[in-house]
Amino acid sequence: MIPIYFIVLILAFVLMFKSADFFIEGSVGLAQVFDLPKLVVGIVLVGLATTAPELAVSVQSAYLGHPEIALGNAIGSVIVDDGVALALAGLLAAGPIFVNCRLIRFVGAFLLGIDLAAFLLALNGTIGRLEGLIFLVLLVVYYIILIKNRDIGETFAAEEEKLLKDIKKVRSTRHQQLKKSSFYFGGGIIGVLLTSRLVIWSATNIARSFSISETVIGLTIIAIGTSLPEISTCIVAARKGEGEIAIGDIIGADILNILWIIGASALVNPIDVELKVIYFSFPAMLIIVTTMLLSLNIGCRLTKPRSALLLGLYVIYFFLVMKFFVF
Repeated sequence: MIPIYFIVLILAFVLMFKSADFFIEGSVGLAQVFDLPKLVVGIVLVGLATTAPELAVSVQSAYLGHPEIALGNAIGSVIVDDGVALALAGLLAAGPIFVNCRLIRFVGAFLLGIDLAAFLLALNGTIGRLEGLIFLVLLVVYYIILIKNRDIGETFAAEEEKLLKDIKKVRSTRHQQLKKSSFYFGGGIIGVLLTSRLVIWSATNIARSFSISETVIGLTIIAIGTSLPEISTCIVAARKGEGEIAIGDIIGADILNILWIIGASALVNPIDVELKVIYFSFPAMLIIVTTMLLSLNIGCRLTKPRSALLLGLYVIYFFLVMKFFVF
């Protein structure tokens, strides 16, 4: 039966990502039909839509009584995004990836702050509904700051818009008809919800088959699986000479993984945090995020040696997860 669970998991991920693409196209199409400002579409709508797989898996995991998967997915996704996706972007780029230091320092400080807050809130062993609500409020505050700060906000909006056109290949002509956009939007939501159920079912059965905790599945298999769009996006962007887009996408995804994914999941069902997660996974996330931000701020560029360092940190982290959580 074990091979069947893995096959179902892979197929569920493939169908989920396709459903998420439909959801993104439908969301942006409806926004264009109703003439929402591009700044709002780029910063808020696209960012939330692109995290639909992570959100669906995590929130449904919490609802079905597996909040550990939700937390593991959120923490693991941040680590995979920084240690794999961003590292591969830096390694595959033709040269150093130059970044807007002012932008990186602003969003980087915010990212590091919420990562530390999540760690401190988890120290008592539970991330409850109140903490989840606080995270969601912070997300709203973050978006308000971005939208009001036009220099930073427009940079993010431009990056998201270019990402949507160049990476997702969303055509504006497909969004002119309300009927078609509504079909994509509704079909995408249904597809993501149904396939996320399959992901949770197969993942929990894999955990039981190997007698490992659901947190490990969230930190590894599900985190890697739900981060595949970011990984592919970063690789494509880097090879096309648009490495800064990849960096903006990753940092935005990191913020959403903490505030949006953990916040919504904890609001649905309080999350009991294992001691190993408190004293290993959270510190590992903080180390990789801090290393990533320092790498970007030194000379306002991401170089190949720094990218190799990030990838090396992820490899070490993965082996330590296998050692302390599995064997």
